[in-house]
Amino acid sequence: MPSASDQLVMTVFTTPLERGDGRPLAVVQAMEHSFPGLHLVWDVTEDGQLLKLPRREQWFSEAVARGDFPLVCNGDESYPVMVYGIPRDAVSPAGQSALSIHGKLPLESQAIRAAVGTLEGVGEAARGWWGDMSPSAVVLMVAEQVWHPFSAPHTPPLGLPLLKPPDEFDSPLIPYRLGWVNYWSAATAQLLGFPDLSRDGLLLARSRRTASGGWVVPLTEEPLDLDNPRHLDALRLAYVRFPAIRGRSCP
Repeated sequence: MPSASDQLVMTVFTTPLERGDGRPLAVVQAMEHSFPGLHLVWDVTEDGQLLKLPRREQWFSEAVARGDFPLVCNGDESYPVMVYGIPRDAVSPAGQSALSIHGKLPLESQAIRAAVGTLEGVGEAARGWWGDMSPSAVVLMVAEQVWHPFSAPHTPPLGLPLLKPPDEFDSPLIPYRLGWVNYWSAATAQLLGFPDLSRDGLLLARSRRTASGGWVVPLTEEPLDLDNPRHLDALRLAYVRFPAIRGRSCP
């Protein structure tokens, strides 16, 4: 079974769930559409047992009525894929309530090939502000980049920049980190000043426009590997290019 260090971790931020919200089911269907052979039709009970969902649509409808986006998975412990949502209030930028959608996939060839389409599909289905997908090691590094007001000052490793905490951003549209693959809504891309044809040629060569007018922007062809100097340089340069993601002023 893949370990936590062998995962692709996806997060998408969007508006809170509403009564009758169809986005949780749409997110799951988008993941299945982008990932051949994937079927997210299993629940995990409180005691850790797998429970197949014969009426998934009804199950989601009942969960949304309670304000929940519950975890669903593929039921394969040797190749685990899952997605769920968490309400965000206290740590949301500008004090605005939000929903964060989280997914996990194995860090292997099939999931890597599906990564861009999966993030795009989930971002569009969720009507997300922004999101990203990265290997677990990159996600852990982001945690070391965040400055906490009540802790001693520190310098992030690998020459990466210090990041502001999420609740100190002025708008939920501004990403507070970069990942391997990044999903930016049209509004987020506009705030970031992307694309700029004079500066973003390399990024545009790997990026694609979404149906809603946003962008999916991979920083590298392969999953970010912070032990790879070229990948580390790409990540550093992206933080320089988009200062708003570091909590600096927008372009």
